[in-house]
Amino acid sequence: MMGVFMVEISKQHSSSLVQRFRRIAILVFIHGGILPWFLLIAIIIFSVSSDSFLTTYNVMLIGRQSTYLVIAAMGQMVALLIAGLDLSVGAIFAFTSVVTAMVMVNYLSFYPDEIWMSILIGSLAGLGTGILIGMVNGIGISIFEVPPFIMTLATASIMSGLALKITAGVPIYGMPAEFSDLFGYGLVGGVAIPTLFAIGVVVLMYIILSWTKMGRYIYAIGGNPKAALLSGIRTRLYLFLAYVLCGGITAIAAVLMTARLESGEANLGQAFPLQSIAACVIGGVSLFGGIGRVPSVAFGAVFIILIQNGMHSMHIDSYTQLIAIGILLVLAIIAGNYRQQLVKGSG
Repeated sequence: MMGVFMVEISKQHSSSLVQRFRRIAILVFIHGGILPWFLLIAIIIFSVSSDSFLTTYNVMLIGRQSTYLVIAAMGQMVALLIAGLDLSVGAIFAFTSVVTAMVMVNYLSFYPDEIWMSILIGSLAGLGTGILIGMVNGIGISIFEVPPFIMTLATASIMSGLALKITAGVPIYGMPAEFSDLFGYGLVGGVAIPTLFAIGVVVLMYIILSWTKMGRYIYAIGGNPKAALLSGIRTRLYLFLAYVLCGGITAIAAVLMTARLESGEANLGQAFPLQSIAACVIGGVSLFGGIGRVPSVAFGAVFIILIQNGMHSMHIDSYTQLIAIGILLVLAIIAGNYRQQLVKGSG
């Protein structure tokens, strides 16, 4: 009799633990989204499959490789928050890289002794290129009301075509070594300069979206554009500025990657549209606008690179990695929809 009683107590205790774990898991999912669970599962799988995955060297490598995607994801996040998206991110990478390299090389051909001036002018030209492409997207979407999908897809096609036509598909070499030494491989206090740029962009975006009027308006427009317009917000202006900001931020990543590669590449950044959107969605940004946090998107970008790094350590080819990222994107969207239902249910 006593044995039966103890078994019942044990079952009740086990059931209580299961219920408690379930409540904790749901709370973590509601507040943190799918990303913590993705990270946990990925780290467990890759740690078991490779002894070198969690080494200091590999963790630092993932951090360095994440730099460019973290920056690009910050730009993509702005477009998604305002209920749009930017499929021209990859083309901005390519065209910015080509312009940066061309301006730098041509300036040096006329003024071979002015190395740092060529780096400054070339970098500013690249940044201006990204901003200009963002302005084109912004004008088409905000003024002429072209759907973001169509507008940015058309811009991507045009810019990619121009980059290939200008270069004939041949990389542009001849940039000063100092450009690559500083912005591609330079270190400050043991930290890579591109990583410092990424941290700076993340902090800047957090300030803009959390503490400024522009950030509040972007969230408001993305959440309910009609209500935002009726409340006096100049929706067209901030829609335009969102794409300008996206283009400018993407150009920063493109200039840094050009320095890393030591050449202007017309094929640069082809994977970034998918990867930047995946980083945002996995980080909890809603495809319908108005929802998303900067730190989560940064970790989402790191997660994408972590997945690629882990699959590479398992000798999985790049094509399969693309398939995996696509599957993760779909799962993240499904999880995001379920999360919204839980939030509404708990509210």
